[in-house]
Amino acid sequence: MPLYQLTAHELHEKLKAREITSADLTQSVFDRIDAVEGQIEGYITLTKETAFQQAEAADVGFQRGDEMPPLAGIPIAIKDVICTKGVLTTCGSKILGNFVPPYDATVTTKLHQQGSVVIGKTNMDEFAMGSSTENSAYRITRNPWDLDTIPGGSSGGSAAVVAADEAICSLGSDTGGSIRQPAALCGVVGMKPTYGRVSRFGLVAFASSLDQIGPFTKDVTDCALMLNAICGHDPMDSTSVNLPTPDYTGFLTKDIEGLKIGVPKEYFIEGMDTEVEGIVHTAVEALRECGASIEEISLPHTEYAIATYYIIAPAEASANLARYDGVRYGYRAEKVDELIEMYKKTRSRGFGEEVKRRIMLGTYALSSGYYDAYYLKGQKARTLIKSDFDRAFETVDVIVTPTSPTPAFKVGERTADPLQMYLSDVLTTPSSLAGLPGISVPCGLTSGGLPIGLQMLAAPFKEGKVLNAAYTFEQHTNHHLQKPAL
Repeated sequence: MPLYQLTAHELHEKLKAREITSADLTQSVFDRIDAVEGQIEGYITLTKETAFQQAEAADVGFQRGDEMPPLAGIPIAIKDVICTKGVLTTCGSKILGNFVPPYDATVTTKLHQQGSVVIGKTNMDEFAMGSSTENSAYRITRNPWDLDTIPGGSSGGSAAVVAADEAICSLGSDTGGSIRQPAALCGVVGMKPTYGRVSRFGLVAFASSLDQIGPFTKDVTDCALMLNAICGHDPMDSTSVNLPTPDYTGFLTKDIEGLKIGVPKEYFIEGMDTEVEGIVHTAVEALRECGASIEEISLPHTEYAIATYYIIAPAEASANLARYDGVRYGYRAEKVDELIEMYKKTRSRGFGEEVKRRIMLGTYALSSGYYDAYYLKGQKARTLIKSDFDRAFETVDVIVTPTSPTPAFKVGERTADPLQMYLSDVLTTPSSLAGLPGISVPCGLTSGGLPIGLQMLAAPFKEGKVLNAAYTFEQHTNHHLQKPAL
């Protein structure tokens, strides 16, 4: 089996035993990128030169017999919304097409401390606004399982490069489902930790009360290793929670005997793909066979989640994106005489259509006379949605749902209908509004060979319960071992 197909934990054992070098592994991944990136287009920027420098530094440690961290020498990709010192960070937008950060995000620093090899920055929907990675100013990323379909979004590049073996692991960000939905559509593991569990310092903001960084991996063990690396309190982020971080690999036990799993009736919605529904019900029965008890639960305010999300998130985006004005950094419109004219032309030319749509939605929701009717009401609805989950977790340990109501759809199929696109996140936005940890794991393929994801949610800071359930399911099935034929 080629090195690029292996998991991080398998590769760590080989590196430790000196059966391979990180330089060999990194070369293997770049060879794979050369072979398939023309079909996938998952990267915006590749950092080949510094990647080999990092690989050689890791090899020195392994050759000396040092105690090396689990992700040392492992090639990892980073979503282009996360700051990387000295490396272009565009957020998939023309307005940041020349932006090179002078500092690293906290998660980037943590990967460097692990001795990881950063191989590049992945494509994404502009400023993380989208569900298909068709909103990038640079390219459309394709799903490795079917090149005519989308990989999900907004972290579609990060999901696709792991699915296509162009990276061993990657980082994405999740505001309303932007890790879990592409993980489901690309047949990989993707996890959004509890809001506040991972530092947002250096994550370019979309909606500050929702954004959270998390990993894409080939299996649940690698997911736990990535969480170990990136979680923890950070004084540079005022929303970072000062709680001890457990060793997440300790939850990978294959034992869920007595675990109480809730299946919310509201998540099997009208219009859901029948194959998705059938495959997810089969997965739930597999969890029952593993020893879990299954009960139907109700989350009655779920129906308001999409409307609530598309008031709160654009409102926060409207405030966060006001900083892109052409004055301090990024794109600036040329041949303008007046400051106001420069603002207008910079923002109208620098932002794409979806970003402009959301800025206008958010500005309207926050405007005088409409604040109470929209934004304030949205925050009240958010409280009701969170209360539903709080009540549910009094009786169940984990909630299991489909991740996406459909498999990957065709490129261009929903670009003319923003409302249809927004409904792609109907099953992930409720838990984002509540700040919960959630994972998507592969649970089967449609008759057309497209992956389906199973979403597992737990109470805040109970990532361990999610990992335990996901790992047990994974070890009793072989869905995570299936690969796209590129």
